[in-house]
Amino acid sequence: MTFLSILCALLIEQLKPLRADNLIYAEIKSFAMRMEGWFNAGDASNGRMGWVLVMLLLVGPTALISWLLYHYQLVFIAFAWNVLIVYLTLGFRHYSHYFSSIQAALSAGDEAGARALLSEWTRIDTVGMEASEVARIAVEKSLVTTHRNVFGVFFWFLIVGPAGAVMYRVSEYLARAWNEPDHMRNEAFGQFAARAFYWIDWLPVRLTAVAFAVVGNFEDAIYAWRNFAHRWNDEARGIILSAGGGAMGVRLGTPNENASKVLPPDAATVDSTYSEVEVMPGEEPNARALQSTVGLVWRALLLWMLLLLLLSGAVGLANIGQVAA
Repeated sequence: MTFLSILCALLIEQLKPLRADNLIYAEIKSFAMRMEGWFNAGDASNGRMGWVLVMLLLVGPTALISWLLYHYQLVFIAFAWNVLIVYLTLGFRHYSHYFSSIQAALSAGDEAGARALLSEWTRIDTVGMEASEVARIAVEKSLVTTHRNVFGVFFWFLIVGPAGAVMYRVSEYLARAWNEPDHMRNEAFGQFAARAFYWIDWLPVRLTAVAFAVVGNFEDAIYAWRNFAHRWNDEARGIILSAGGGAMGVRLGTPNENASKVLPPDAATVDSTYSEVEVMPGEEPNARALQSTVGLVWRALLLWMLLLLLLSGAVGLANIGQVAA
């Protein structure tokens, strides 16, 4: 049922993608803002209390409904419930129009249009950006967004069911909403939300990196992951971008994130200011890199679905064996 639920949700989203500003998401965002207003007294313990309460109020009912449906063996309703939750928590097509439009603009040589689209998507200042910088940021945004909106959801839906998918997406949103806005940066209130999502995402982010390596250039992906991932301030982001960039042969990250000073073997005999900048292997991002990103993401998605199908088949055979015995 897990495989079919995800497959149906993906097909529905391809036909009728859920808008990123839909009413359900808007209500959850409003609820999170109200909780921050009620609980934020400048202490980390208040953030922990607010986070737990949000989870109980959103994840708890999801888990209860799932349990009731399975307990009373309402199989078809349970299947529909699974599809609905996966559809609501997936975000595969939320921002794909931005990525496709940026790709088309860069391919047509319309750098101004590409910068405008990227600014609208990421809410950053893109004035004066070169085409390679626009392509790099678009690729990075796409890889991270795909992991958090698709592969992370898949993992927790597989492990826990609908409640796991809701838990992952809500925890990801709280980690952003209670830390990234200007008025929340360096606030103690969001520390627990960020730490909680770090551990919730610890295994999924590494599985996504492995998937990128398997469907791309495996050796370069693993090399970049091992040697460059720690150079990002955000560990999870570093793992995704280093492995994804290595898999595609594209250099991601800013120079500061990718650079390190490496002394030559005879460093003792040369001036102490000597340094050699080591950067990630690969080419500078360009319009072709965006096409490579599309291919990488789809291949990784097919890999996840294949593994899920094999796992579901193995579980089904095991259940048949138990019944026969």
